[in-house]
Amino acid sequence: MDRTPEARIEGRVSPGFEAVRDAFAENFARRHELGGACAVFCHGENVVDLWGGMRNKSTREPWEEDTMVVVHSATKGLAAMTLAIAHSRGWLDYEERVASYWPAFAQNGKGAVTVRQLLAHQAGLYAINEPVDRQVVADLDRLAVILARQKPEWPPGTRQAYHGLTLGFYENELLRRVDPQHRSLGQCFHEEIARPLGIDFYIGLPDSIPNSRLATLAASSPLAMLVGFPFRLAVAAFNHGSRIYRALNVNPGTNVYLDPERIYARALEVPSGGGVGTARAIAHAYGVFANGGEALGLTQETLRALQAPARPSSHGFHDECLKADVRFSLGFMKPSPVWAFGSETAFGAPGAGGAMGFADPDAGIGYGYVTAQMGAVLTGDPRDVALRTALYRALPQFSAKLGAAA
Repeated sequence: MDRTPEARIEGRVSPGFEAVRDAFAENFARRHELGGACAVFCHGENVVDLWGGMRNKSTREPWEEDTMVVVHSATKGLAAMTLAIAHSRGWLDYEERVASYWPAFAQNGKGAVTVRQLLAHQAGLYAINEPVDRQVVADLDRLAVILARQKPEWPPGTRQAYHGLTLGFYENELLRRVDPQHRSLGQCFHEEIARPLGIDFYIGLPDSIPNSRLATLAASSPLAMLVGFPFRLAVAAFNHGSRIYRALNVNPGTNVYLDPERIYARALEVPSGGGVGTARAIAHAYGVFANGGEALGLTQETLRALQAPARPSSHGFHDECLKADVRFSLGFMKPSPVWAFGSETAFGAPGAGGAMGFADPDAGIGYGYVTAQMGAVLTGDPRDVALRTALYRALPQFSAKLGAAA
């Protein structure tokens, strides 16, 4: 196995969680880690806070305590938290029709789509047919007109298809409609979650953040994708007419939130993929959601809804983009046989390349992992899986169960 001789591990773990540090170190020695961070909050206490390696493969600059990185679709979890805030405040009903809040959304057969269906990737809106570039994404009023005109690919609620980028754009406009202050999702996230908790995570990176705080991403190879992805998905990923390609690569495509000069685009909100932050921030936010949500004023009704099992489309959980049975609920991913994490009540979101964040109320856990080295395994990056396995073995209520299953 390749090793990373420059890797150094910094940070701390609480007594009993040393195995997580060992797994983090092994990621560099055995699993091709370049640089990254892992954090865990357990019942409100920061029990794991680790970082190490390089934040830039070309310059070999080290990953620092406050280094931030884009986390791709792991952003969806932080966006979903913002809608959960709206639900707890009484602004948003998950069972209501989207068009009740946003009348223009009803165009082209979308009038009956509920908020729950939209957030579960069951609205048939996984791609945008009209041209959308960075200028359109930056103009939320203009983007809203295009989104409202989009025709669903099939009757909403009948099938599931991963809304890779579109989900966040629809969430943003929905939130602007229900928030009494008409804030964007990124603004609301900052003011209702990030600032109260004092965490470094942004949905819309401000100009004030210097490049020196940002990690760059080292891409995985096309060959690694062919090996790491299920065959049908790997083939679809390179087919420009496929659903997954349309969802992730056009109008506007994931490159919209990258910038060759400033690493990541500034002041551009892409709530399904453009979030930038630290593992500590992700874990802290999920830790609050896993332990009653008092610091953010979350209601028990909201938390029960997030912990409840996902509801399938009429054709089940088979995802027409991801080519597998995946479970989504209220903007989050839920554990499934295909993509296992945490306990049954857990909810979170993984990101392309390996990033992961989730809350596990049964364990009282908030977890975050971020990396500078893009991986190419769809259903759980080996580095993330190793960290989570070590974490749950350290928890008394889960270690016996895991030992029996090993």
